[in-house]
Amino acid sequence: MISEPRTVVILGSTGSIGTQAIDVILRNPDRFRVRALCAGGAHVSLLARQALDLEVETVGVASVTAEPDLRAALRAESAARGGGRRVPEVVAGPEASTHLASLPCDAVLNGITGSVGLAPTLAALDAGSRLVLANKESLIVGGPLVKERAKKEQIIPVDSEHSALFQCLQGNRSEDVRRLVLTASGGPFRGRTRAQMADVTAEQALAHPVWDMGPVVTVNCANLVNKGLEVIEAHLLFDIPFSRIDVVVHPQVMVHSMVEFVDGSTLAQVSPPDMRLPLSLGLGWPDRVPDAAPMCDWTKAASWEFFPVDDEAFPAVRLASAVGEAGGTMPAVFNAANEECVAAFTAGKLQFNAIVDTLRRIVGEHDRIPGESMTLEAVADAEAWARARARELTA
Repeated sequence: MISEPRTVVILGSTGSIGTQAIDVILRNPDRFRVRALCAGGAHVSLLARQALDLEVETVGVASVTAEPDLRAALRAESAARGGGRRVPEVVAGPEASTHLASLPCDAVLNGITGSVGLAPTLAALDAGSRLVLANKESLIVGGPLVKERAKKEQIIPVDSEHSALFQCLQGNRSEDVRRLVLTASGGPFRGRTRAQMADVTAEQALAHPVWDMGPVVTVNCANLVNKGLEVIEAHLLFDIPFSRIDVVVHPQVMVHSMVEFVDGSTLAQVSPPDMRLPLSLGLGWPDRVPDAAPMCDWTKAASWEFFPVDDEAFPAVRLASAVGEAGGTMPAVFNAANEECVAAFTAGKLQFNAIVDTLRRIVGEHDRIPGESMTLEAVADAEAWARARARELTA
C-alpha cells in the first residue's frame, strides 16, 4: 500500500487518455494527487471542472487565445461550487506542457496526441519523473533522443499492447525472449482485400469496432498504420530487433500482446479492453490499483481467434518496420507525413489505400539523418519537410 499519494502531472487531460486517467485517480484519492493539468484548449469548461475536482495547483493550455476563456471558466466553476475554492495558476502557450512536465512530481502522464509531445517527454525524463507514456509519437520520432535520457524503467508504456509486453517481460531475461507478438483488432476492414477498400469513406474508417479514439488514431487503426507505429515503439522500448517482432490479428481484443520465449513458452496479458487498466498500472507502478478496470469472467464460454496480417491488403506494418529499422529521422518523417495524409483523407482529397502508398513514396524520398546525429532541430526539420511534401502530393 502506498503510504503517501503519488504526485502526478497530466498532459492532454481533456482527451480520451486524460479523462480515463482522471477517472482512475478520482476513485483512488489515497493513492494519487494531481499537481497540474494541461490541455490544448478546445474544451476549457471540461478543463476547469477537472482542475477544481482535483484541486490542482496549475492548469496549462497550449492555445494562447484560449487563456481568457479558461480563466473565465475557472472562475465560473468556482462560483458554481459556492466560491471559496482556490483558483489554480494558469500558464498558456505552446511551451505550457513542457513547463508542467518539468515540475517536480512522481509521474508525468503524457497523453498528448502527435509529435508535439516530444519536448514534454524529454522534459519529464530530464526532471527525473516517471514517464507514463501514452504519446507514442514522441518515442517514435525522437527515439535516440528519448532513449539516451531515460533511465531503467523510467518509461512505463500506456498503449495496451506495450503495457502487456511490459508485464509479460517482468522477471524474465532479454536473452530468453524469442519474439514479441503484438495483437491488432483488425479494425473495421478486417478480411477485406485491397481492392475492396478502394472506395472506403472517412465515415467508414472512423467507425472502429472496439476503441473510442481521435480521428488520426482511428484511421491509423483502420489501415494498420497504428500497428506499424507500435512495432517501432516496441523495438525502442524493449530493444528487440524488428525481425523478432510480429503482429497478429485478434478481433476479440482480449489478449493484448504476447511474449514468446526460447523454450517454447508464451506469456500473454489478458483483460477486457479498457484503457484504465494500463493507465492505472503506469501511474501506480510497481503497485497495482485494485479494481481499476473490469476483469475477465471465466465462468462464461468464450472463443478467441488469431489471424496473420494480410500484408497485401494492409502493407503499413511491413513499411513501418522498414522505416523503424532505417532509424534516424525516418520514423519522424513517416509519422508527420501520415498525419497530413490522414487529414487529406478525412477531407476527401485522398483515397484510403493511397495513404500508405503516399507514405511509401515520401519515406523513399527522404535523405535520412542517422540517430547519432539527431537533434530536436533535425527532427523538426525532417517533420516540416515531410508535412510539406505530403501536402504537395495530396493537394
